[in-house]
Amino acid sequence: MTPHDEPGDMGIGELAERAGTSVKTVRFHADRGLLPRRPRTPGGHRRFGDEALHRLRTIRGLRALDVPVPDIERAVKEEDALRVAVARRLTAVKGEPAALRRRESALRLVEESGASAERADRLAVLAAAPLPPTTTELARSWRRRPPSRRLPRPLAAAIVDAAVRTPAPDPAPGPLLAYARLHALARTAAAPAPPARDPGCDPVALYEGLGVAHESGAAAVAAGRTPGPGPALDAFVTAHADAQRTRNSADFRRRLRTLLARTTDRAVDRYGRFAAAVDPAAPPTMGAAHDRLGAALRADPGPSAEAGRGP
Repeated sequence: MTPHDEPGDMGIGELAERAGTSVKTVRFHADRGLLPRRPRTPGGHRRFGDEALHRLRTIRGLRALDVPVPDIERAVKEEDALRVAVARRLTAVKGEPAALRRRESALRLVEESGASAERADRLAVLAAAPLPPTTTELARSWRRRPPSRRLPRPLAAAIVDAAVRTPAPDPAPGPLLAYARLHALARTAAAPAPPARDPGCDPVALYEGLGVAHESGAAAVAAGRTPGPGPALDAFVTAHADAQRTRNSADFRRRLRTLLARTTDRAVDRYGRFAAAVDPAAPPTMGAAHDRLGAALRADPGPSAEAGRGP
């Protein structure tokens, strides 16, 4: 037995054969310092022992589980790093079914596209939407717009929470496209403009009152109906009147109709439609409720007897 013929001693070709891989792969891992080596032969040939075979089989097993190479490099050197790498990959695997369903939904949207222009549009918005689904950009677009920056934090947070829609981790084609379009809208037009108001009105009183009005008219709005005369419409007009320190009167309603007509924002309609498609079971957005109540005001002859009473 020569000095290099120790038990388990093998050349690079034998190591590759016993590990079920190629010489090129063994050389790659050896050059990165991942395989323990024995002294070279007098002729300069690499020699490896059983520890290198065990290490190589570990590396191949982890690669078969799609553990990233950098994680493997740490894992074969540190036992704690191996546990971390396996736990990280396990977490990723748990999310793969949802990711595959998202991809299937996206492919169906492309497959079902009509003209090439529609297909290109869908591909563009889907590619730009962050996945897995996140509401970070949507929430940011609302926070950076008035009135959120001028309201008390709890009230501003309530407005953002009511406006932002959280899609399912694995949305169906329709909700996935609506989610992607919401993100495109947030990037290009930011959030819809705040409800119309005259200069000098009290935004806190306005939004607190609108919250009551929207809640009162939520059932009708969710059903796609415009609320008729009654508590929801009265609360809507009263919120605007209180914010301007006046009364809910026939004259004020005429002025409010003019104000709302002058400041209509089409982004409100678009945002409301997309948000409703993302989560049809969620309550209507603030924009959708405000739009429907504005339509109710345009069709209403005047305040009810109760709404017209002032202090």
